[in-house]
Parts: sequence; C-alpha cells; structure tokens
Amino acid sequence: MNFDLNDEQRLLTESVSRLMMDRYDFNQRKTYAMSEEGFSPAMWQAYGELGLLALPFSEDDGGIGGGPVEIMIIMEEIGRALALEPYLPHIVMSASLLRHAASPEQRARLLPGMMDGTRHIAPALGEMTGGYDLSHVRTTAREEGAGFRLDGAKTLVLHGGCAHTFLVSARLQGRPADQQGIGLFVVEADDKGVSHRPYRTQDGQSAAELMLADVHVAKDMMLACGSEAGPAIARMADEAIAAIAAEAVGAMDSLVKGTVDYLKVRKQFGQVIGNFQALQHRAADMVVELEQARSMALYATMMSRHEDAIARAAAISSAKVQINRSARLIAQACVQLHGGIGMTMEHPAGHYMKRLTMIEKTLGDSDFHMDRLASDTNG
Repeated sequence: MNFDLNDEQRLLTESVSRLMMDRYDFNQRKTYAMSEEGFSPAMWQAYGELGLLALPFSEDDGGIGGGPVEIMIIMEEIGRALALEPYLPHIVMSASLLRHAASPEQRARLLPGMMDGTRHIAPALGEMTGGYDLSHVRTTAREEGAGFRLDGAKTLVLHGGCAHTFLVSARLQGRPADQQGIGLFVVEADDKGVSHRPYRTQDGQSAAELMLADVHVAKDMMLACGSEAGPAIARMADEAIAAIAAEAVGAMDSLVKGTVDYLKVRKQFGQVIGNFQALQHRAADMVVELEQARSMALYATMMSRHEDAIARAAAISSAKVQINRSARLIAQACVQLHGGIGMTMEHPAGHYMKRLTMIEKTLGDSDFHMDRLASDTNG
C-alpha cells in the first residue's frame, strides 16, 4: 500500500504547517488560552479562509470533499502546534454525525454556518453514568404533538461553552443501556430549557455540562432514530479516534524533537547530557514509540470509514491502545529528561504532557478499548 501523500495533500500539509508556525508559538498559545473563548476566534476564521472548516463536507453540500487522510494531516499539525481551536468536536465529530445521520435539507440548513466559521456545532453525547459508552443514554425524548420534549444532562461536551448548536442523543424507548431506541436531535443553545456550565479541562482546553429541562425540539430537527442513530454515533466515534490519534502523533513528534534538541544543549558534569549513553537509549526508545504510534495512526485513518463495523472497530481500538501507550511513555520520558523545568507552566513540555494525558482518556482509555477488542474477537 502506498502511504505517500499526493501533491494536493503535500500542499495542504505545507499550508497548515505555515499557518501554525506564523501564528501559534508557545506565547501566543498562552494568550489564546487565557481569552474568554479559550481559543483564538481570529485563528478560527483563518481556518475557514484556508478551507479547513469546509474540508470534511462533500462538494454536493458546498464543501471541499476531503477524506480521512486530509483530516489526519490537519489534526497532526494541530497536535504539533498544541492548538486550542475546537476542530475535533466542532468540525470532525459534528461533520461525521451530519454526514451519516442528517438529511440533505438538514445539512443545507446547518452546514453553511459551520463552513464559514460563524456557527459552532458541538456533539453532546456522553453522560455521567455511561462512562465511555456513548450508547448508554438516560436523557429522554418523548413525542409530543409536532415535536419532542427532551429532558436530561450531558457531560464533557467539548468546547460546549461557545457552541451555538448541540447534536444531542436522547432515548426514545428502551432501557438506558440498550443499543437501540436512541434518537439524535439538533438543539439550539438559546432554546428554552437549555443551560450549560462551561469549565476548563486539565490541558487548557474547555468543555461544558449541558442541561436539558423540557426542551421542545421540532420533528424536522431529529436527525436519526431507531436503527440509524446508534450506528451513526459509533461511526463518528471511530472517525474521531482516528483524528485524535493523528493529533497525538503530532504532539509526540514535537515532544521527541524538543527533547532531543534539549539533550544537545543542556550541560551537566562539564558536557552536554546527550553524550550520556543512558539518555541516548531513552531518546531512542521515544523515537521507537513515536514510529509505532505513527504506523497505527495511519492504520486507523485507512480504516476509519470502512463499511464493516466490526473490522473498523477492531482497527480503531487497536490504534487507540497503541496511541495511549506511546503517548504516556513519550510524555513521561520527555518530562524526566528535561528535569524540573519540564513540570513548569513556563515550558511547553508539561503542556504537551497534559494534552496527551487528556487524549488518552478521550473516547475510551486503554482498558475500554481492550475490552472492546476482546468483545469483537469473541463475539
């Protein structure tokens, strides 16, 4: 299989890399992180001007028609720059849900604002009692007249504080843990009965708790139900894990390069510490872990839109386990090789470690994905 990028993909890589290098150094990132939004709205508009916000959408919907490889390229550069903008939840995840669940009329209503950067749409799927299982839904949707009434709460809505619209899963019938009986609804942030509590996460990004109290949703704002909503959510999660794996690879790549550069200049005992063989071995171990993670991220990218749900899930879970392992080993080695400065807020190393730690816990930790692999193998 040929993993070389074509000319358009190489141009995309160069364009995104140049954007990040010009406008996303470490000090600029700290300024963005302290803003009310938690990211740079001007940078978000720059994403739009570069076509990144329209990239995942089909040409029929007014988008660019990019695929998993293009998403991988963007996410890797986002990880390398430790960028704060909500590209993963508001573009990658929302685009997937709308692609797999929304009608052409619904997409025509929602996508223009997403593609020009004026509308932020956040998936609101996780619940406190569900853990990493997005099919465990206690939020209810009861049919009433010309629409539905939604009641419940959603947790860890990524960048939910700045969202104009939420894509909410709610149970139409059955028990909370049932795979079937789920509906997927479009809920506006200013609808009556909708409230949210935003907060910052450990890696400097943001999330929100979403509360729904007797919220009325028109019937034409239901994206999917019955046997359609669950598979759409599962596909979204797999595609998002492939994207976050690429982000992790970008972050790990920056960590490895930064650590090797540090070993070449930091002096102790009258010489640079990179001359010590034990530290050279640690650096070599980091490179090996990085390349293993890169290989599995590529595998996840290739499999993220596979039509066989079982094969896709196995590939994605395998990749997530390796990404989690590599991220932890590289982040810990980086901080240890830097010494005390690696733990400070003034040095990038600790910030990368925090982001990789959050990636490890996003959309399933290693135990969750090992269990999923075992279930798919035995079932």
